[in-house]
Amino acid sequence: MGGLQTDAELVGRALAGSDAAFSRLIERHQAAVRGFLRRMLGGGWAEADDVAQETFLAAWGALRSLKEPAGVRAWLCGIAWRKAQDRIRSSRRSAARDTVWLEMVETPAGVSPEDRISVAAAMAELPPDVRACVALCLADGWSHAEASAALGLPLGTVKSHVARGRARLLKALGGPDDA
Repeated sequence: MGGLQTDAELVGRALAGSDAAFSRLIERHQAAVRGFLRRMLGGGWAEADDVAQETFLAAWGALRSLKEPAGVRAWLCGIAWRKAQDRIRSSRRSAARDTVWLEMVETPAGVSPEDRISVAAAMAELPPDVRACVALCLADGWSHAEASAALGLPLGTVKSHVARGRARLLKALGGPDDA
């Protein structure tokens, strides 16, 4: 077989028993999953990597449930979202994770340390589902439809969460909250 294979082709080969095909899918999409998880979880790289591994193991076991093979990235991020929710619920008691997360939040160059901390604090205060929509749509550039599919939320809910999250982040930076 020549050239790059599509996600759908790799899914077909993985369903037929090819570990190599599934590994290729993970290689192709792990950066998106890990980046999403780093934004969702307050524990930094190590915790995101742990949850990503849980995600990939769960995906291997649930591969037959994938309804749209071409939509592997959204499906993986949906699994990651559910795993992240489980982790968030189990770690709410840990304020130390919030502190570490505030120090590690990635923001564009030229943003003052004070603004970076304000944005990170505002993100940390968002409910997990709103934070997920903001992370995917504003930080990662996903469309509302892509985020809706990945998170299993209605499109209107995603749009509302993004608007609400954007307003809270702008307010944290001292801007108008009705933008």
